[in-house]
Amino acid sequence: MAGNSISDLATIIDTLDRLGRLIRVKSEVDPHLDLAGVAARFEGGPAAVLFEKVRGFEHPVFTGLYWSRDLLGVLMGKDEGELPAFVSGCIAKWQRQPVEPKVVKSGPVLEVTEKSVDLGRLPVPVHAAKDGGPYFDAGVVIARDPETGVRNASIQRFLVVDGDTLHVNIDAGRHLELYLRKAAEKGENLPLTINVGVGPGLHFAAATPAEAAPPEADELGIASEFHEAPVELVAGTCSAVEMVANAMYALECEMIPGEVGDEGPFAEVTGYYARREPRPVVHVKAIHRRQKPVFQTILSGAEVWNSVGLLGEANVLALLQRQVPGVTDVYFSHGGCGFYHCVVAIAQKRAGWAKQAMLAAFAAFPPLKMVTVVDDDVDIRDPGDVEWALATRLDPTTGIVTIDKIFGHGLNPSFPDYLGAKVGFDATRPWPHTEEYDRASYKEVSLDDYEIEMP
Repeated sequence: MAGNSISDLATIIDTLDRLGRLIRVKSEVDPHLDLAGVAARFEGGPAAVLFEKVRGFEHPVFTGLYWSRDLLGVLMGKDEGELPAFVSGCIAKWQRQPVEPKVVKSGPVLEVTEKSVDLGRLPVPVHAAKDGGPYFDAGVVIARDPETGVRNASIQRFLVVDGDTLHVNIDAGRHLELYLRKAAEKGENLPLTINVGVGPGLHFAAATPAEAAPPEADELGIASEFHEAPVELVAGTCSAVEMVANAMYALECEMIPGEVGDEGPFAEVTGYYARREPRPVVHVKAIHRRQKPVFQTILSGAEVWNSVGLLGEANVLALLQRQVPGVTDVYFSHGGCGFYHCVVAIAQKRAGWAKQAMLAAFAAFPPLKMVTVVDDDVDIRDPGDVEWALATRLDPTTGIVTIDKIFGHGLNPSFPDYLGAKVGFDATRPWPHTEEYDRASYKEVSLDDYEIEMP
């Protein structure tokens, strides 16, 4: 299969195993709550997890690919601190010179086509205690614009209702919501495919903010930049929508506009349960898979904070560095769920630019609720250092900006119906700089120059 070592999940798992970055759970594990419970014990650690024996199912389950930036950096040959700039660079290159996906005659995902559609044969876990049922939460959705035919990639959550039916939550403002509306206007159903077990490039393409990928662009080309080769697709057998050639599983589906069913609850990225509400129904028409597939799932915590947060950071960093002189780095904090709190580092050039960076960040990534701007002598990935800047440099009378009744992220309970308030903190030194705001520092020394006895 064309592409580098991160273009195929089977190769990724082998690589992680070779590097000592794969935890193998060899005991049988129940996919109902126990699997996620075990995975949660390793969440955020330096290794991913492969569940080799899933009770009642033939095939294993894999999780944890995105819960450590260090792990992602190792796979991509980058230091974890370099990842936002690397991701931003890949998206920028795609924007300038997009590489079209390549449709091939066949691929590993077509090794087996199930004789009948039965979602109950797939090892789809139930994650959290109050979840409404088993959920697909790591599949890359491919759909086509009913008017233009342009492909779109996205990641949605799908509740398994029965053997051939799913109910899906679609975030407001996503292209899939637009496609469903266009299909309704044309009096047509909307075909789509759900591709489970794919390389990070496809996951990143699906998570790229709409602000960086306009509706007229084929987002699958973003994955080509990460995988260093055109993404390979195979033609659908039920519709004109393609599937990822080297996915572990591919489901061919369709939505009937206006048809809804109850979806939820689901433990979301916020750490709260998303409410059970009527949402679109998805009918599964065919299931394809590899001969020996591995089902991929994610926990709605650090994996989402890192994967989506990394894409958000990349978009905000690229926009801010074009618009605001002196911006050096951006970080979406884990405390902010990877969606809601952006910390910006700036080497100020003149008064007022910190607030300019704050407003530009809100515009670049609408789900944000909070933006904190600090000087470039602050480690934006260290919560204690950011708090130090807030405690010693923020002037509450002039440095706090609030914006009321503005669009945000519907999964955040403080934004009911996607409407709420946002806040920005200017925790930078006053301009021009004076020495009373200079940080105390110590001389850089090498311990190799000294004989030291450690206990």
